[in-house]
Formats: sequence, structure tokens, C-alpha cells
Amino acid sequence: MILPERFRKYLSKDKSPQELNAHYEGLELEKGDFLAMVIAAVITFFPVLIALMAVVYGLTWLFVR
Repeated sequence: MILPERFRKYLSKDKSPQELNAHYEGLELEKGDFLAMVIAAVITFFPVLIALMAVVYGLTWLFVR
């Protein structure tokens, strides 16, 4: 089973689970897809990590000073 059951509610209702699994098993990444996913992950997570680091640094500076 490729897709978890909780995602099946968003998929087409006219296809059986076997047809959906067969469709998604056949998908392959193109040449630049992995790099695009890595860049998207960095763009998504980097600002959050910077903000968390700033909060930790600020609290450390506030209480240790």
C-alpha cells in the first residue's frame, strides 16, 4: 500500500484502491526533481530554524547575562 488511508479521502472516488496504487507506483522522478524538492525544503524550513535559534539565543542572553 503506497498511500495511507487518511489520504484516500482526497482522491478520486471513481477508481479502486488497486488502480490508484498502480497509478502512483508507476510515477518516477525526472532529472531535476530531487534538487527542486531539496531547495523547496530548505526554503521552507530555514526561516523557521533561524527563528527558533533566535528565540533560544535571546532567552539564553536574557537569563545568563
